[in-house]
Amino acid sequence: MNELTGRITNIQNYCVHDGPNIRTLVFMKGCPLRCQWCSNPETQGSEKNLAYSPMRCIHCGACISQCRRGAIRMEEDGTLRIDYESCDHCFHCVDTCYAKALHIFGEDLTVDELLRRAKRPGGWRANGGITVSGGEPLAQADFVAEFLRRNRSVGTHTAIETSGFASWEALEKVARQCDLIFFDVKLIDAGKHKRYAGVDNALILENLRRLSHSFPQVDLVVRTPVIPGINDSPEDLEAIRDFLARLPHLTDCELLPYHGFGAPKYTQIGQEYPLKDLESLGRDSQKERNEEFRRFLKLKPREW
Repeated sequence: MNELTGRITNIQNYCVHDGPNIRTLVFMKGCPLRCQWCSNPETQGSEKNLAYSPMRCIHCGACISQCRRGAIRMEEDGTLRIDYESCDHCFHCVDTCYAKALHIFGEDLTVDELLRRAKRPGGWRANGGITVSGGEPLAQADFVAEFLRRNRSVGTHTAIETSGFASWEALEKVARQCDLIFFDVKLIDAGKHKRYAGVDNALILENLRRLSHSFPQVDLVVRTPVIPGINDSPEDLEAIRDFLARLPHLTDCELLPYHGFGAPKYTQIGQEYPLKDLESLGRDSQKERNEEFRRFLKLKPREW
């Protein structure tokens, strides 16, 4: 019997914004959406990515001789240039880069290997847990469900962050192993959703309805990233609020102010950030509006 394997991009310990108390976050690779404001572009594709961090580069040129496609060259000023379209992902350049300027986004692990790598930090003893994000966790539903099941079997609190764009079967399988689900609702307008997130939102909204009906025992928190000029109009936000008001079960909602912290990652993997000219919103810019949402939806104060 073949062991389940999953492809991840990162594991972060001691996180405090994605579930109760101190948590470990696992970022899965692969996402069917292409949100223009995505903070984790390295998680979008399911294939491994070559990444380049110029600040680490010592300009030794060792990687150039290792590239069989001639996709790496050194400019006269010592700047390293990579033709990402010519790269065939052999990653020999990574193997020879002892400065770690070249690295790979994407690592394949079994469930046992991930459990060892995501070993409980000390904070978990204070009722923390594990949160699986991405990318889209539901794109690797079998692996994520088993990983969460193994964590729950020893009393660990489990959560996922999802776009909801997956089959109901995948969502249901993973939801059965969750104590908490963060569910993104970006827009209600289907045309705008497809324009800015790359896919239609009918499946997402239907999955949210079914999840709310079918899993009242699971904490359900809907998150909306507020992006200036895209979904921050009163009409767009009221449409989201009114949709949430019709759900039979909702634990909380969060309006998350836009930030461009992920922009440098686009450069690392040879892409251009679509919203490079957009200014980040203040950390508390949506606080008052968020409280208005909570009052309208008659949500109880969250205990964490």
